[in-house]
This record gives sequence, C-alpha cells and structure tokens, in this order.
Amino acid sequence: MPASTKASHILIFPYPAQGHMLPTLDLSHQLSLRGLTLTILITPKNLPTLNPLLSAHPSIQTLVLPLPHHPSLPAGVENVRELGNSGNVPIINALGKLHDPIIQWFKSHPNPPVALISDFFLGWTQHLANQLGIPRLVFYTSGAFLTCVCNFLWQNVKTVHSLPVVKFSDLPRSPVFAAEHLPSSFRAYRESDPDMEFLKDGALANIRSWGCVFNSFDELEGEYLDHLRKEMGHGRVWGVGPISLAGGDEKIGRVNPDKNSGGGVLSWLDGCPDGSVVYVCFGSQKLLKKEQMEALAFGLEQSGIRFVWVVKSVSTEKMADGYGVLPDGFEDRVSGRGMVIKGWASQVSILSHPAVGGFLSHCGWNSLLEGIVAGVMILAWPMEADQFVNARLLVEDMGAAVRVGEGGDSVPDSFELARIVAESMSGNTAQKVKAKELRDKAFQAVRKGGSSCKGFEGLVTELAQLGR
Repeated sequence: MPASTKASHILIFPYPAQGHMLPTLDLSHQLSLRGLTLTILITPKNLPTLNPLLSAHPSIQTLVLPLPHHPSLPAGVENVRELGNSGNVPIINALGKLHDPIIQWFKSHPNPPVALISDFFLGWTQHLANQLGIPRLVFYTSGAFLTCVCNFLWQNVKTVHSLPVVKFSDLPRSPVFAAEHLPSSFRAYRESDPDMEFLKDGALANIRSWGCVFNSFDELEGEYLDHLRKEMGHGRVWGVGPISLAGGDEKIGRVNPDKNSGGGVLSWLDGCPDGSVVYVCFGSQKLLKKEQMEALAFGLEQSGIRFVWVVKSVSTEKMADGYGVLPDGFEDRVSGRGMVIKGWASQVSILSHPAVGGFLSHCGWNSLLEGIVAGVMILAWPMEADQFVNARLLVEDMGAAVRVGEGGDSVPDSFELARIVAESMSGNTAQKVKAKELRDKAFQAVRKGGSSCKGFEGLVTELAQLGR
C-alpha cells in the first residue's frame, strides 16, 4: 500500500462477545498489515483478548474505557459469554453510555480517526460518527442474509411483530420464517421499553451507515450482498470473508480460556478413518438442559458413529439443575468410539482433521464459517439468535447441511437423531459433496483475484483515501 495510508487513522470498536471480537481482531490484523493506523476501543476485562494482536502489531493503540453501569448487569461482567444471549441488551445499552468519553478522547487526540469501524450491535455509533463528522462502517460478524432479514424486520416492526409467520417477499428466494425462528433481539422487542428502543434505533442506524463490511463471501451470499447494495443505494458493501482465511499464513494467535483442556483429541482422531467422525459443539454460550443432554447422548450412542463431543463447563449451581450433565455410564459405554471433552477445545484444529466429516452445530455464524472452511457437512440444530436464518442458508440455499433439530428448548427424539446422524455420515452424500465444494469456493474467495480479496482491496483503498 502507498505510504499515504499511514495517515488514515481508524478507530475500531468491537462488541464484547467471543463470536464478535475474534473476527474483528482478524479484520484489524489484516488492516494493520496494509499500513493503516488503528486504535481499538476496549473495556478493561476484555483487554487480554487483544494480547496476540498487540504483540503482532505494536503500532496498534488501545483506548481502554470502563464499562458504564447498567442495572441489569452484575458487577464485573464485561463480556456476553458470562451471561449468555440475554446479556446482549444490557451490554449494548451500557456501551451506549461511552458516547461522551469517546467524543472527549477524539477532540483531544493530535491525530483523530478519519473513520470508525464498529460492530453491528453498536448501531448507536452511527450517531456518534455523525457528530464527529467522520464516516462509520459497520462490521457484520454475521451473514448478509441475516442482515437483509433484520433490516426488513426493524423497518416494519409495527406490522410484523405480532405475525405468527413472516414472509420476506422482496428478498432473494422469498424466504418465510415462523415467528419463533426470527432473530432473538427482534423477538424480545417491546415498544416503549427504553433498552429495546435503543436497540431498534441502533439497528435502523446501521442501514444509514457509510459502508458495510461482511465476514462472508460472494459464493456463499452474493445475492444477499447485492440486495444490500441496492437497498443502501451505494456499492460500499464489501464481503471480505472468511476473514480467518485472509492473508494465508499471516495469522494471529487467539487467547484460549484453558489451553490445557482437550488434550489428546487430535491423537485419537489420527486413529479414525477419514470423514468418519462427527464433531458436536454448541458454541460458547448455549448450555443444554438435562433432557437435551440425555437425548443427544443416547442419539449419538444409538447412531453407531464415531464422535467428539465438547461439553461446556458449568457452575456447580447449574450442574445441580442438570445442565451440561452426561447420563450415568455414557462415557464407559461409548469408550473407544466417542470422546467427550469437558471445557474448551480447539474447534478449528478438530474440524480441519481429515477424520472429521460432520459438525453437529447450533449454527452460530463463526461455527458455520469454520465448518465451511474445513469442508465438513453441517448437522444443524439452530437454537436462538441468528441461528435459524443461518441454518436455512446452509440447508435450503446451499444444500451443504442436514437439519437434525430445532429450538433452544426442544428435546430431539433420540432414535430419529441417531437415524439422521448415521444416514448423513454414511457414504458420499450430496451434502458432503456440497460442503467440500463450498470449502474450495471459500479458499478461492480469499486468494489473489478472488471475490473477498478484491473486496478487501476495495475497502482498504476507500479507507486510505479518507486520510488524504
């Protein structure tokens, strides 16, 4: 990049949830490699997550601001992983109170930012950027299909909020969703609740942003990216994903909550035939209740398929209520065929092992992208948030996934689950073939001349010009 990009100082504002922060740090890493000057806004307890990035790029500055108080937030909580999905609304509202401290910092800075890139959960920063007189770009750590759905919902909230089924006739493929499968934040909306009104205002402000950056790629969501360009009335909508693949070997490490857990799994996988193992994991937030744990355990046992199951660590209190507890004797009965990891596991390493052929997932966006990059078929059990929309994209639109369950509280039929897992994993199914094709397209997208590589070049060129 020309030396003039040095003058482009960009303020990056990630949202404090693992699925949002990690892609934002990957994006920051790539922007820094291209010579842009970055400051990352963070709260004190989230600062350690930045350590690998800051070690790789000593030039990146941080703006550390304490998280303001919110009555629904327990003292000391600064990341959604400590609360689950229900923590989003209070954390978004608490972060909104950083408006004045940011303005004070900006006004006192000798070389203030020429642009702001902030997470799509931080729509209120659109008003902040307007006040500062700089363009704001939304970084969507989720998909373009979801954004199309959310934009329609928030723009038509009064007419669609009470409908049992919502039709999206103007979107590509005219999808239809039952009310209970719409994004959680929209379903939680209550008119005149100040916290929810703040959320709605932010979602609508995103549509008026100067530009949008997506952790997605044309071959996966091109029709939805095009729809957004049309809706927003400009071409500053860039697909740059999968961002974890961008830059080839130039990657940054990531902080793991517990680096010692999950040991031995890769050695165990080495002894399994290629494509024979199902990896089971439901992300960093979702806890399965007792009945769900039992249904899933017996389903995996009955299927006869090899598996690796990551069971989230739970508090003693939650364990007493049966959350995250395996049925008695389960591990002994599946010994040699199944492996249970309690706590943290290196999902990317496991998924990319040749022995893994399927991924039983809640369909969070980052997990889906990691499954796509690994070329494994998704066994979809969407539960909340954006997951029903993501599952539809992979199952119906792309044909690279099979639905095995639905709903955060639903308990699947163990025998049916066993049948679907066994059938999906046997032989070279159409979904397995599609998953491998999608992987190849993801790699092509980030290579030189690929759609995401071009998208990134376009983004950097625009940001560089702002600094002139």
